[in-house]
Amino acid sequence: MEVDAGQITSVAKGISDLGMMAVTAGVFLLLSMGLMISCFAWFKSLINGIIDDNRGAMQELLDETRAQNEKLTDISEGLRPETQLRIKNTANVFFDLAVEQVCRIIKKVREENHIVDHEATAAKIRTLLHNIHEDRNTRFESYTYRGRKLSEYTDIAWVEKVASVVEDEIYNSAGPNNGRAYTNVKAAYDDIKLDFYKRLNR
Repeated sequence: MEVDAGQITSVAKGISDLGMMAVTAGVFLLLSMGLMISCFAWFKSLINGIIDDNRGAMQELLDETRAQNEKLTDISEGLRPETQLRIKNTANVFFDLAVEQVCRIIKKVREENHIVDHEATAAKIRTLLHNIHEDRNTRFESYTYRGRKLSEYTDIAWVEKVASVVEDEIYNSAGPNNGRAYTNVKAAYDDIKLDFYKRLNR
């Protein structure tokens, strides 16, 4: 049986053509897949960028809103005279109590008869006054004014101011005088009250 050369050529051509189509189809599929992955990555990065921008804008808006709320609270409380009046009346009770406590400290230190040791006496006076100051601050923690606790309007320097008055009374050359001591201590706390009121209005 003779084999026709044309048939062989036709079969070879068909196999060749089918192989080329398969290769072309494979390349096309790979290119399509790569393009899809690239498009997906680009789209994902675009969406993430939009989300990040929105998140930043929302955070800025939230911070600004909080700041405005704090300012509005500050303004609203400052515009109500009765609020400051209540605060002053409450604070006055604690400051007046401190006057009595300090006068008792003066009397107690005198009676203990250890005032010859000036350094130890000074340390003890400041410890007792510091305790009064901190006790008052813990009570002030229960009250707020213009968004801040009342204890934030006090000043630790008040302790030294009162300590100087106490020392002057204890070592006064004229001797003990409870009336004079009360007057001087009250005058010191009147100055402290004024300083406290100024701090409220700053």
